[in-house]
Amino acid sequence: MDKFETEVQARTADNAANETLQTAAQGFLTASIGPKYSYNFSWLGRPIIQYPQDIVAMQELIWRLQPDLIIETGIAHGGSLIFSASMLELNAACGGPKDAEVLGIDIDIRAHNREAIEAHPLFRRITMIEGSSVSDVVISQVRAKADGKRSVMVCLDSNHTHAHVLAELKAYAPLTSVGSYCVVFDTVVENLPAASSGDRPWGPGDNPMTAARAFLVDHPNFEIDSSIDHKLLISVAPKGYLRRTR
Repeated sequence: MDKFETEVQARTADNAANETLQTAAQGFLTASIGPKYSYNFSWLGRPIIQYPQDIVAMQELIWRLQPDLIIETGIAHGGSLIFSASMLELNAACGGPKDAEVLGIDIDIRAHNREAIEAHPLFRRITMIEGSSVSDVVISQVRAKADGKRSVMVCLDSNHTHAHVLAELKAYAPLTSVGSYCVVFDTVVENLPAASSGDRPWGPGDNPMTAARAFLVDHPNFEIDSSIDHKLLISVAPKGYLRRTR
């Protein structure tokens, strides 16, 4: 490990015990939800609807893991698909897997979003499936796509209810390669005021974090990578970066 990385690890470990910094980060995160801060960003022309910190974290993981398949539930405007495709393109340019691809699943891919994604120069690395991510048909398609892949990452960011995310975890987390990650987005809902969820069917007590907790009880081959939380401080996926250990 080089000197820079050693220093990073020491600083992020210190962050975990820095109550002033932790409080300030949570204050910003809570205050930024209402104004839809995450809706202000795009990636190579497509809205990504993520916090910059999580985008950087995903870049670091994709570079380190060199996946040949990234599975994403939830497409929205397609920014995350384009982001993943661009990272895979860069990996390939630097000697990584040449045919790496990203698979996106959404129950409703709006026509204008599909058109924009398909017109993007990086679409050649993208496949989309329209349908419920927890339906047997879609799960079978995804498993077939993952068959034979060397390194697989999974990102869950669709319906945020406990039941739906837990079903996604049971279906897709096992496709995660050993040493790779299943990232559960929007676990932050558990730490936000109930009013932040509006009229959505999820909120404190019923959200991706509660689903991740339930999943981990019965799946000791996954663990929370707390070092990512300590590094980012501001993230929509606290305790949601799940690493497969075996």
